Parts: sequence; structure tokens; C-alpha cells
Amino acid sequence: MVEPISIERVRSIIDGAKGAEIAVLGDVMLDRYFWGNVTRVSPEAPVPVVDIDNETFHLGGAANVASNLRSLGAKPLLFGVVGDDTSGKVLRSIAEQEGLNADGLVVDAVRPTTVKTRVIGNNQQIVRLDRETRSHVDDDVVAQVLKTLAQHPALKGIVLEDYDKGFLSNSLIESVIAFSRERNIPVFVDPKRTTLSVYRGCFLYKPNRKEAQDALGVSVSTDIDIRNAGAKLLAELQCDNVLITLGSAGMMLFESNGAVNSVPTVAKHVADVSGAGDTAIATIAAMVAGGATVREAAALANIASGVVVGEPGIVAITDAMLLDAVHDNALHRRDAS
Repeated sequence: MVEPISIERVRSIIDGAKGAEIAVLGDVMLDRYFWGNVTRVSPEAPVPVVDIDNETFHLGGAANVASNLRSLGAKPLLFGVVGDDTSGKVLRSIAEQEGLNADGLVVDAVRPTTVKTRVIGNNQQIVRLDRETRSHVDDDVVAQVLKTLAQHPALKGIVLEDYDKGFLSNSLIESVIAFSRERNIPVFVDPKRTTLSVYRGCFLYKPNRKEAQDALGVSVSTDIDIRNAGAKLLAELQCDNVLITLGSAGMMLFESNGAVNSVPTVAKHVADVSGAGDTAIATIAAMVAGGATVREAAALANIASGVVVGEPGIVAITDAMLLDAVHDNALHRRDAS
């Protein structure tokens, strides 16, 4: 089991992450929320009627990873594709308002911006509507991305946020990992696709239970299953670390040196799991950039995820929120002992 981290150590890591340049490549999305109240059922069908009070827009997918990195004090560089549409303009506008470097966003006139619309009634998600296309972007994007990355020699990490929506082609993933290995830049993978070979050689591969199951074609339900899956993923990916997220059961970290450690869950209340995976990968990348070991980074990512799932909607973790949560966990352990 991963050992607890002192508040002083966390402060040191967060300070080390301040200003660290971390590239985020992946599928950017616009998250649209309708907020309201439910007091009746429709007479037309057995569905709730939501009286809308408010509508909000938030960065989703790779854009949310970048938002979390910035909230933690890092300096993210965002790469992705948006459509030449109103949603794309809204997404870019929010990114600029948050101070994100969005020069790596490509505008594609023949595809819509990916939008996830959620209807929230009485602080509970009732339905989600998706608008997207999964076609791959042109091959010349690979050369564009590599050229831009090469212009940032101080990069401390690269996050591949792969929702399998088309931006991260096989050639782009393989080229970025090769680029990073030449320069000793850690690559953190949040995967969706089941083809493992394209991620080979990354620093950390972070699937959830279902993603690990789909990638390996085996059940990942028991503790033995999880341990076998982690070992197999390490071998097939030839990577440094595998971190399998397990929802309410926390996480399991597998290191290439053979060490296996569980990271117990710390979420006290779950309001909305949207964006929790984005927060986890962003926290890991930021903490490693700040000098954390991969075990420390995994533990802090677990704490950060536990914070954001307690809030409805997309919430980016901040350094202050993370420090408060670490402090609260330390008090809880002291009271329990």
C-alpha cells in the first residue's frame, strides 16, 4: 500500500510543479450543462420534467486536463481539433479566458466540435447528449504537432488524452512517444482504444478497470485479476508504470521494478464522476514534474479525484484544494489511530 505523504512534502512537490511546461495532446470537448429542478413527471412519457435555471459551458476531455494542470500551477500546452462552428469558438474562448495556450488547436471545417450536453436535475445527472465524429484528422497534423513540441525544449511531460475521437492517430501517438524518449520526457497515457502496441514505451499507462479489461480481453474483477492484468500490461507495453483506476476501490500501481501498490479510495461523497479521470492524469503529470515519485503522484491523483467527484459538474482541482484534502486526510488518519 502507498504510504501517506506529509503536507510539507506535498507543498514542496506543488512548488516544484509551478510553471512546468506540460503538453496535452488529445480529444478536446466542450461540456455543456443545463441545470434545473425536477418536481414532476411528464404526462407525455414516464420521464422527469426539468425546469432549467441555468446553462453553463466547461472545458472537457483533453481541454479539461489542461485546465486541471493550470489550476495546479503548471503551464499546459493544448493540442487538439475543433470544428469551424459556434461550439469550437466557445471552447477556444473559454480556454483563452482560463489563460491556456491553445495555439495547438487545429480547426477542421468538415467536422463538428465534440460536445457533451448533460442535463442536471436536483444536482443529479438525468441524461447526456453527445455530438461528435470519430474520423481521423489529416496526417500533416503529425508533422505540425512534432514541430511545435520541438519548439518547447523545457517540456516536463506529455499527456496523451485519448478518447478515440480521431485526433490521436496511431502515427501521431507513436511519433510523440519516440520524440519523448529521445528527449527523456515522460509520457502519461489516458487510454480509450484497445490497441496496446501504439502506446509502447510510455512512462505511465492509466486505464480504468473496463479499459484494462477491453485491452486484454480478460475479466478484471478480482484482486488476482487486477494483479495479473497489471503485470500483463507492463509486459506488453514495455512501459515504466501501469496505474489501473478502480472507482470506489481506489487504484493499483504497477512499476517496472516489480513493485505493486494499492492506493485506497478517499472519496467521501460522489456527486458526479465526470472529469475525474482527467483530474487524475493531470495531477500525476504535474506532481511528477514537481519532483514526486510515481507512488507519491498516484496517491495525490487519487486524493484529487476524490475531491472533484464530490462536486456536481466539471471541476478542476487547484493546488489549494489538493493541500486542504491532504490535510483533511491526515487528520482523519490521526483520529482513526
